[in-house]
Order: sequence, then structure tokens, then C-alpha cells
Amino acid sequence: MDLWFNISNLTALTPNFFNNKFVITLLCVSAFYLLKFLLVKVIKKKSKHDKRLQINIVNNIYTVLMIVLIFNIWSEEIQKFAFSIAAFIVAIVLATREFIQCFIGFVYILSSRPFRISDWIQVGNYFGEVHSTDWAKLTLLEVDKDSYQYTGKTLYLPNSQLITSVIKNLNFLKRYAMHHFTIVRDDSVNPFEFIDQLYEKANVYCADFKDVAMRYNQLIENRLDINIAGPEPHIQVATSDIGDTQVFFTVFCPTETALEIEQKLTADFMRLWFEQKSKIAKEK
Repeated sequence: MDLWFNISNLTALTPNFFNNKFVITLLCVSAFYLLKFLLVKVIKKKSKHDKRLQINIVNNIYTVLMIVLIFNIWSEEIQKFAFSIAAFIVAIVLATREFIQCFIGFVYILSSRPFRISDWIQVGNYFGEVHSTDWAKLTLLEVDKDSYQYTGKTLYLPNSQLITSVIKNLNFLKRYAMHHFTIVRDDSVNPFEFIDQLYEKANVYCADFKDVAMRYNQLIENRLDINIAGPEPHIQVATSDIGDTQVFFTVFCPTETALEIEQKLTADFMRLWFEQKSKIAKEK
């Protein structure tokens, strides 16, 4: 009775035993390894030439067969594992997308070198001096682009913006600026009557740094391989949509003197404009 019970239990366990993938894999690997061992032994005994080549072929075939066999046995589990890994990676990428973009932006800065520390740059609508960079952000000391003065504010821009935004390197503005400003008056006076006097005043205000400005202008042109206006002052007269007179001034000057020169030329323009208007009134 006990013998019959043991045989019945053994018969019931046998299908489960051979359905176990670990056991099947172990048996197959052992059988293939034994077959390989026997083939290598036969080759060593009977082959007189190219033993190493034949043994190497047998080893390679054994390795390929083992990989194919294991993938076939565990294909379902490998597929599920691959899907799990893919879903996990997708979730990680979505959760850390901004950090990945910031890191890519940092790599872009290092590889392309669009600017350096202490350069004046513009990123989108932000303008400032580069203070520092790291893998996550760009630190700028904000500069007012109209007055060329520090505002006292610090800007922290994520590196991801460097990929999607236009970067303008304005480093030459630290020393010299192509300063533009406009004066608008009514049409009662013809500014061409005194524009030569404005040119004389502008040249006087720029005389002290004219030679340096000329060399700096040529340096910028050679570095950028373009032609830029300057260093001579330029004055242009136009009219607005409503008929007012517009006078555009362009002066290539040191950034620290830009506002001072603008105020002097504005004062000269207003004086000459009122003198001309007074002269017209007397003639009437």
C-alpha cells in the first residue's frame, strides 16, 4: 500500500517537475554542455589539423544554441520584463523631462560655446551678464538694455530655455554700444535746416573716443565678419503715421557715456528746434 502511494505521488509530481522552466533550462544546458564536451573530446582525438578552429566553431555553435534555447524557453517572461522596463523608463522620462532638457541644454552650452562667463547676452526677452552656469540653470545679472546699467536683479533661467530660445551674444555692448534714440516733434519746423549743426555737435561729443571707437568697430567687424554702422554718428529724419517729425540718432559710443551723449544731443536739438521755430514766427 505504501509503495503504491509513493509511486502515485511520484507520478503526480513528474509533470510538474518537467513543466518547471528552471528545471527544463538546467537539463537542456547540461545536455548541450555534455554534447559539446564529447564533440570537443572527439575532435582532440581524431583531428590532426585545425583542432583549434574546429573547437572554436563548436564553442560558438554551443553559445548560439544556448542563447536561442534560453530565449525560446523564457520568451514570455522576457517579453513581460521588457514591457515592464519600457513602461518604467517611459515613466521616469516623463517625470524627469524638465531635468533631462536642462541637462541637454547644459551639454549644448559646453559644446557650442555661444557665450562665456561675464558676457552680455540676451535669451528670449531676458538681457543680462552671465554670472555662472551649471547643469540645471543659467544665472544672469540683469542689465537694462536701454541704459546699459545693472538693475540689481538676478535671473535664473533653466537650461531648457537655451534650446528653444534665441541666444544673442551682446558682449561688445559691455564697452561700446550702437546707441539709438528718437526725438519726435510736430511738423512746424524743418529739421534739415539745422541737421548739419547736429552733426557737428555729435562729432564734438564723440571726438574724445573716436580713434578707440574706430579700432573697436573694426575689431567687431573682423570678429563677426560683417559690416556694422559706425563709428561716425548718423542722423535720419522721417515722419510718423500721424505726420509728426521723427529724428533718429545713431551713435557708436562707450556704454557709460551713451545716456550722457543722448541728453546733450537732445538738448541741442530742442534748442535749435525752438530757435528755428522762433525765426519762422518772426518772419510771419
